[in-house]
Amino acid sequence: MARLPRLSLPGVVHYVLQRGHNHGAITHDTDDSDRLLQTLREAALGSGVVLHAFALTATELRVLATPDSATGISRMMQALGRRYAAAFNRRHGRRGALWEGRFRSALIEAGEPTLQALCQLDAAAAADMADGVERSSLPHRTGGRRDAALIDPPEYWHLGNTPFDRESRYRQLLAEPPGAAADSALRRAVEGAWAYGSLAFLQGLAADTDRPAAPRPRGRPRRAGQPG
Repeated sequence: MARLPRLSLPGVVHYVLQRGHNHGAITHDTDDSDRLLQTLREAALGSGVVLHAFALTATELRVLATPDSATGISRMMQALGRRYAAAFNRRHGRRGALWEGRFRSALIEAGEPTLQALCQLDAAAAADMADGVERSSLPHRTGGRRDAALIDPPEYWHLGNTPFDRESRYRQLLAEPPGAAADSALRRAVEGAWAYGSLAFLQGLAADTDRPAAPRPRGRPRRAGQPG
């Protein structure tokens, strides 16, 4: 089956996932992590992409970001891939592909879905902190060191009128996961390069992009009058 064109729109939050080739390492130490994230910041700035959050492990990178053009995310990830992979290979005396082919990404609806995606990325980083997370944006929103390269989405600002209120409410949200079904749906959207949000959001994307925004239900279509 032909590969569907990538879903990407300006002004919409994208949840991006990039893994190492064959699930191999993309960082070996803090120098690698620092270089990768600095390259990401530079690539985002040069591609017109606003960074909201990130989580970096030894084998994968997750990013939440909003581009100002339909090609912004692709240009950011291409720049990151070229610049960082070349530096990584030189430093470690290796050759060959560093990345697992094309990055994966999902469009996220504004409002509650964006807040859920933000919490999922940061909560996963918090849970995995003892299991190899090299860097994450979690401290940026929970009272730790602020990252000047990150811009919080409006959904975070709406959590409170003061930094303390926002940080306190956000920590509460991190401790109150949305549930296994919602979490799985978001993960499927990212892994499958679909979109995540309400039915109206998905239908609007399908109409605007002339491609499905979510996988079609399995099985044959129901006939008219056939009970659900």
